[in-house]
Amino acid sequence: MRRIVTFCVLLAASSALALAADFNGKLLDEGCYAKEKAAAKCNATSTTASFALDVNGVIYKLDQEGNTKAQTAIQNRADRSMPGSTTAPAEVMAKVTGTLNNGTIAVESISVK
Repeated sequence: MRRIVTFCVLLAASSALALAADFNGKLLDEGCYAKEKAAAKCNATSTTASFALDVNGVIYKLDQEGNTKAQTAIQNRADRSMPGSTTAPAEVMAKVTGTLNNGTIAVESISVK
């Protein structure tokens, strides 16, 4: 009986990991995108608090934990735009690993380029 329970627990844990997927795209300011409805105008910056990811024209929001991870990653990015700069911020490309649920990615990890 104990072997069956152990097997079921391992099966459940491995199936949860199998649901995670990689999403590659442009990191956006989600608040700006909600207003503008245009990804081109809404590049993420070091002051962005709520993020979305544009994957080939499909927009996915990040969950709260993902927003925190994205904010940390973008602030640690070596080539981030300078505060007070008058030039438009550069595109921020990101690789997000997580689980998709109703248009929101539950982020496990994120790396910015």
